[in-house]
Amino acid sequence: MPSDTLDNSVTLCPSCDLVIRKRALPTGVRAICPRCHTQLYDTPYCSVNGMLALCMTAIIFFFPANLFPVLELEFLGSMRTTTVFEGAAAVYQQGYWVVAIAVMTAAVIAPGILLTSILVQILIIKYGLQSALLRSILKQALKLQGLLTQLTMLEIYVISFLVAAFNLADFATVSFGFGTFCFTMLFVMHLFLLREYDLEHMWSFLER
Repeated sequence: MPSDTLDNSVTLCPSCDLVIRKRALPTGVRAICPRCHTQLYDTPYCSVNGMLALCMTAIIFFFPANLFPVLELEFLGSMRTTTVFEGAAAVYQQGYWVVAIAVMTAAVIAPGILLTSILVQILIIKYGLQSALLRSILKQALKLQGLLTQLTMLEIYVISFLVAAFNLADFATVSFGFGTFCFTMLFVMHLFLLREYDLEHMWSFLER
C-alpha cells in the first residue's frame, strides 16, 4: 500500500496515541477514540456548495458594511455619520496610528482577504484540482488560513458599536445605520462559515 494512502486512512488520538483507521462518517457524526473517548474528527455539517453560498453571502455584505454609515449621531441639531474607514481615519488623526492600523486590519483587511481566500479554495476544489498551479495556490491558501482567522476580529467591532451607543446615549441621539446591519450580517455569515470550515477536511482534497 502506498505511503500517502496509508497516511490518509489512519489518525492518531491526541490523548492516548492510539492509531485508528479512519472511516467515512455520515454528516454531523463525530468519531471518538475507543480507548479514552477523546473526540477525533467529524464530517463538516456543510457541503462545499453550502460553504460557497455562505462565503458569497458574506462577500455581498462585506462591501456595504464598510462603505455605509455604521453610526448616526444627532447632537444639538447636528447630524453626524461615520463609516468604518472614517472611524479608523479619525483615530489615526488623533495620533493613535497603532489602534487605527489594528482596526483596519481586524475589521476590513483581514476579513476581506480571508473571505477571498476561502472563496478561492472552494472554487479550486470544485473546478481546478487537476491543475498543478491551482493546487499550489490552494496549498498556500490553506497554510495562511490560521493566520487570517486569528487576525479577523469582527466580533470586537460589533461589540464596539454597542458600547459606543451605550456611552453616548446620555449626550446624543444614537441610531444605527444601514452599514451596522450589513456589518452585523457579515459577522453572522463569517461566524457560520468558520463553523462549517474544517481545515483538515480542506487539506484532504489535496491528499486524494
